Amino acid sequence: MAVKKACESFSKSLIEEVHRWGCLKQTGVSLRYMMEFGSKPIDKNLLISAQFLHKELAIRIARRAIELENLPYGLSEKPAVLKVRDWYLDSFRDLRAFPDIKNMTEEREFTEMIKAIKVRHNNVVPTMAMGVQQLKKGMDPKIVYEDLVEIHQFLDRFYMSRIGIRMLIGQHVELHNPNPPPYVVGYIHTKMSPVEVARNASEDARAICCREYGSAPDVQIYGDPDFTFPYVPAHLHLMVFELVKNSLRAVQERFMDSDKVAPPIRIIVADGIEDVTIKVSDEGGGIPRKGLSKIFTYLYSTARNPLDEHSDLGIGENVTMAGYGYGLPISRLYARYFGGDLQIISMEGYGTDAYLHLSRLGDSQEPLP
Repeated sequence: MAVKKACESFSKSLIEEVHRWGCLKQTGVSLRYMMEFGSKPIDKNLLISAQFLHKELAIRIARRAIELENLPYGLSEKPAVLKVRDWYLDSFRDLRAFPDIKNMTEEREFTEMIKAIKVRHNNVVPTMAMGVQQLKKGMDPKIVYEDLVEIHQFLDRFYMSRIGIRMLIGQHVELHNPNPPPYVVGYIHTKMSPVEVARNASEDARAICCREYGSAPDVQIYGDPDFTFPYVPAHLHLMVFELVKNSLRAVQERFMDSDKVAPPIRIIVADGIEDVTIKVSDEGGGIPRKGLSKIFTYLYSTARNPLDEHSDLGIGENVTMAGYGYGLPISRLYARYFGGDLQIISMEGYGTDAYLHLSRLGDSQEPLP
């Protein structure tokens, strides 16, 4: 049925071309390569980058479009998933319709086109979440959601691929900035202070907590503010924001009716030889052991669900991150994208520690689903 719908709005030859391109090999890049290549954004390099993306983005997008047509449990037929699939097919068609890039005029036109593709895909995460909600609504309530392993594995691959596509487009587009800030190469900050990013992310999370509850616990940060390493600040901000937001909510709800002062959330930034580790600790009561296995699944959230079937999704990505249970699994994918990881250790009755490991060597290739 899903394939039929695709054929109704997209030509048979386009669908065949998607399947042809989906069989081609993807090429991963490392943070270090992006940084070194982008440190000299001369015309020749921008041209090489555009030519690489012209082919690479088509391969990656084709692979996702094919997967979106073959999902288990009828997920492919849900209206929200069909909408996402159409975005991928539209973007593939745009890329394939663009002629080979031979000069800087064409390179600039190509850059504008991929910028538009990035915007087209802004709401993929909440829209896919809505598709999963549509699936859950029609499913037998006796089905245990952790058993839907194929859907979790698909979403992990799908969102990891999306992080990579957006990183490649964003990096290329940013290299056109005529006046980049010091030490910034595209999306990468070669001297990023994790303490400073953690401070900004914590302030943003506390602002949201204050808006919802009227107050917010303190956040204490321990670490050397002068320590820096190369990383993507936007990725780190998203991850720390998510972890601190979860901790704030747990502490706030645990101490809401208590006479005691809510204990602070503690963030420790440790500078290791291989990894930079950021630990976020709270005394929010912890997570029961049976709940721990669910926190990285896409079908579980302890918060109320903000996704309304008819809600307008034309809002910024980060604001909608609360509540549909995607914050932690997606944060872990961001960590893994550059060779790091995210682990959660909990003591029920006391609190939770989240360990965010960031690889500081920058040599690991993108994990290509």
